[in-house]
Amino acid sequence: MLILGIESSCDETAAAVVKDGREVLSNVINTQIELHKKFGGVVPEVASRRHIETIDAVIDEALHEANATFNDIDAIAVTYGPGLVGALLVGVSTAKALAFALGKPLIAVHHIKGHIMANFVAHEKLEPPFVCLVASGGHSHIVNVEDYTRFEIMGRTRDDAAGEAFDKIARVLGLGYPGGPLIDKLAKEGNPNAVKFPRVRMDKDSLDFSFSGVKTAVINYLHKLEQNGEEYDKADIAASFQDAVTDVLCEHTIEAAKEKRSRVIALAGGVASNSALRAKMTDMAAKDGIDVIYPPPVLCTDNAVMIACAGYYEYLENNFADMTLNAVASLSL
Repeated sequence: MLILGIESSCDETAAAVVKDGREVLSNVINTQIELHKKFGGVVPEVASRRHIETIDAVIDEALHEANATFNDIDAIAVTYGPGLVGALLVGVSTAKALAFALGKPLIAVHHIKGHIMANFVAHEKLEPPFVCLVASGGHSHIVNVEDYTRFEIMGRTRDDAAGEAFDKIARVLGLGYPGGPLIDKLAKEGNPNAVKFPRVRMDKDSLDFSFSGVKTAVINYLHKLEQNGEEYDKADIAASFQDAVTDVLCEHTIEAAKEKRSRVIALAGGVASNSALRAKMTDMAAKDGIDVIYPPPVLCTDNAVMIACAGYYEYLENNFADMTLNAVASLSL
């Protein structure tokens, strides 16, 4: 079974063809990073316009790379939320037009579910249940993956997502955009114990996250030093900030895995590429006999492979959408 996946929730226009849910035949991503760098972040209107300009070519390239035609495709899967509504509309409208014109089934995919599914592509023997940490610029969720189409949220951010906090601190440090990889790289040169930034616990029994406090603490710390004319090491700040964020992500996720008696923790989303998070989670989880897995970096950022994979399992459940499908900016799991 060949599924054509389409992803346009933020600033990547992506299309992919995946066979039987796990075999990647093509994976084409047109990123807009250079376009948005001068703004220090994604500008929704600019992103939407670029999606319109590139989506047809991206889909054509994905089919060509897979040595397939539209007639070979069994269904079309598309991200319909959450994300930037204008950007989502480009992908959803394109998928609906293709499904209608070709007479193919249309499958609506939740973006967070897609990130989780990237692990099934990267690890062919992986099967549910397991606990997954989804951490990106827009999301920070701890999810109990009960089955291929059933998910339980165990924890989520109550304010900033982890990736959003990385981007904001990178901007304050003058590192540029996107902030996550730049913080990760600079932190390798710094001392993670140089500054003790706060680790927030919402409630005793809650696995929810809050990263606005640590973000504000870093900004206030830097402002105080600058007002006093004191110098500081950017690498130390980056390492200390990253250590605080990854501590919380690891502790809460491992606690969730132990609660569900899961022997596997999966990482997903852009922040899953962070080297400190991967190393710390692996080391901490090993003490409880828990394995940690994650996709390669290309499947951590937004891509259509994960959408096609999710679409395959929705297809098996006969979960199809119709022509009333619309983009949804805010969407619960």
